[in-house]
Amino acid sequence: MDEHDMTRRTVAVAGALLVILAVASAAMAAVEVRLKLPQKARLELDGRETITVAPFLVVSQEGDSNLRTTNIDIQAEFDRYLVKTLRRETELKVIEAPRIDYPTYDLAQLAREQDFWLAVGERTQADLILSGGLDFDVQDRTGYRTEEYVSPYNGRTYYRQVLVEQTGFEYDILLQVYDGRTGELLYADNFKDFQSFATDRADPLRGMFENLYSLEDRIVGVFAQKEVEATRVLFKP
Repeated sequence: MDEHDMTRRTVAVAGALLVILAVASAAMAAVEVRLKLPQKARLELDGRETITVAPFLVVSQEGDSNLRTTNIDIQAEFDRYLVKTLRRETELKVIEAPRIDYPTYDLAQLAREQDFWLAVGERTQADLILSGGLDFDVQDRTGYRTEEYVSPYNGRTYYRQVLVEQTGFEYDILLQVYDGRTGELLYADNFKDFQSFATDRADPLRGMFENLYSLEDRIVGVFAQKEVEATRVLFKP
């Protein structure tokens, strides 16, 4: 068989394969489905059934005095939210925390105070101790925005600068989980969220809880198995 015949045969085989693939593809239908897949808790919970929430340290609480942010007890509101959420969304038994006097307010140093956290664990008899730091910031986001508008006279589209009065609420949470039996730091993570509202509807307490609702799945996911939605493509004849 000469080189010319071999080339023709190769082309013919390739063409046949393309036809087979085209027929197979036509016979297969692609179906996109959404599945709920279990996602394990990020913290190992085997043998750990109880938790106590130590007061979170407020690193900073800044904002517009006109919004009366100083009237909100950020620490107390957040601690109540955590206790309520843990009881509702996890199988852990929440033990009330006693009065705690921290040896330092430096969060990095506090994470190394293993003897201190061991003492807290002995006092509460909790398997886990949840603590950390909070940073709640209220920001004036008023400024000019470019928007389109259609002229009622000639129907043309123009751009103009419009003053938009907005207030932003930023929540920054450092979450730390300690072993109540050893005082060891088991888990640490940082959660951030920003919410923006028209200034006339800006309420710092509402902004705070909008931040928390946005972060709730991530916080709960540390202590409980969650279901996450994922898209998969299936092929069928």
